[in-house]
Amino acid sequence: VQLQASGGGLVHAGGSLRLSCAASGSILSMIRMGWYCQAPGKERELVAITTFGGSATIADSVKGRFTISRDDSTNTVYLQMNSLKPEDTAVYYCYADAVVRGLGQYDYWGQGTQVTVSS
Repeated sequence: VQLQASGGGLVHAGGSLRLSCAASGSILSMIRMGWYCQAPGKERELVAITTFGGSATIADSVKGRFTISRDDSTNTVYLQMNSLKPEDTAVYYCYADAVVRGLGQYDYWGQGTQVTVSS
């Protein structure tokens, strides 16, 4: 499975960005897709994740500002980020928990996309 993320960039505080991540490969079932972030000197942490059934978990730090959605027909997950703050600055990684033909269920990570919020 390959995860191709896009949409990061530089934005002023209060601005918005939309991240996209498309999964490709011999995917039989996409169990979960979502986003993690890692700021310099910090551990990678969950931002938002959504299940095949449609439920979502959002980190408290971004609730009310970030929205996660997915298109199961294309195995694509989106992260709409509004009211961005400088503390949102991080590398954002796309994540997928997928069942792959011939391999079984595994975790997959995208290459990361930088989000920088200036004050």
